Amino acid sequence: MVRVSGPAAPAICHALVGFLPPPRVARLASFRDAAGEPIDRGLCLYFPAPHSFTGEHVLELHGHGGPVVMDLLLARVLALGARQARPGEFSQRAYLNDKLDLAQAEAVADLIDAASAAAARAALRSLDGALSQQVHALVERLTALRVQIEAGFDFPDEELDLFADGRIAAEAYELAHDLHALVGRAGEGRLLREGLTVVLAGAPNVGKSSLLNALAKREAAIVTAIPGTTRDVLREHLAIDGLPLHLIDTAGLRDSDDPVEREGIRRARAEIDRADHLLFVTEAGDPQTPPAEALGNAGAVTRVINKIDLVGEAPRIEPQIAWTDVYLSAHTGAGLDLLRERIKAAAGFHAGEGQFSARRRHVEALRRAADCVQRGAELLSGGGGAELAAEELRLAQQALGEITGAVSSDDLLGRIFATFCIGK
Repeated sequence: MVRVSGPAAPAICHALVGFLPPPRVARLASFRDAAGEPIDRGLCLYFPAPHSFTGEHVLELHGHGGPVVMDLLLARVLALGARQARPGEFSQRAYLNDKLDLAQAEAVADLIDAASAAAARAALRSLDGALSQQVHALVERLTALRVQIEAGFDFPDEELDLFADGRIAAEAYELAHDLHALVGRAGEGRLLREGLTVVLAGAPNVGKSSLLNALAKREAAIVTAIPGTTRDVLREHLAIDGLPLHLIDTAGLRDSDDPVEREGIRRARAEIDRADHLLFVTEAGDPQTPPAEALGNAGAVTRVINKIDLVGEAPRIEPQIAWTDVYLSAHTGAGLDLLRERIKAAAGFHAGEGQFSARRRHVEALRRAADCVQRGAELLSGGGGAELAAEELRLAQQALGEITGAVSSDDLLGRIFATFCIGK
């Protein structure tokens, strides 16, 4: 499909197919070159402004999928005065023409890049405005709160009535609570979009690769009884109840004189430092303690006590002070469900139909807004500092505006839409 957006779309359609079809009605047409010879035969659709995705005149040409035919059609459209779109330009024009807000425009790319069915559904909900509607509702409440506070500056004689009963401070605390709750839901949405990096580490021959194969449900890694079989980082992508995982198997941690194995161990330690969740694999009967550097750098740590089938232990979860133990057998599969639940719980992930897609910048903006409102509430409840509280609420509203694009910069927009694919 070739899509054209802009004021020249109707003229290009006339030159290419000889007519302009009725709005939003597919018509069979011959796409012709400058000499009138047919390039292809397909469907032609016209969407007049402002009732189109971009808010401009849009022409869609649906032809046969061969690359040569589509290249000829594209070349003809360019010869008629169009130019190739930049990455994300259609969505950017939709945003600039108020057809989408910024969070919805980003959801278009998230839907395309979704790594699981749950992530795709969440992105579609964001495209439909699930995140934006909640942000807009919070902005309305924040605006009403700012009006009440700033009214005290304009009518100082009424200050006692406005602040003495603590009602405004209570409203601010309630708003901060709701913002913090949305931060949590947006964090789950970010996990759906970006996935969780889970690193398998431990001594050689404790069953790391067997565990990766068991979680992936296929033989992704080579498993032998020879210690040091895994020399390099092995990556596998899977999902647990919709949560995308980037599962990384690493070389066994030990002292070695082999330069190849030493390089594998160096890469393993680098992956441990970047892990959202470290699975430190050890053996039942003589479990090793996770190394101190792993406890300090990984986002969450689980000690996986593997091979319980060899010692007759039962699968179970036992929380410790610095990590959580999960007893399982990668060979038999006993306890794997407990590990999956542990990974979801440590990430704060709860699969649900109300989830929406979110990005790291959304979470950070919501967190800034929540912190600002919290500080404003504390200032108000302290019996003074109304001017400072008003400034905190203004900063909170500015942070929320960054999510939907009510407050943005050309640099931010450029970075966002540059990540889109061509044609979106």
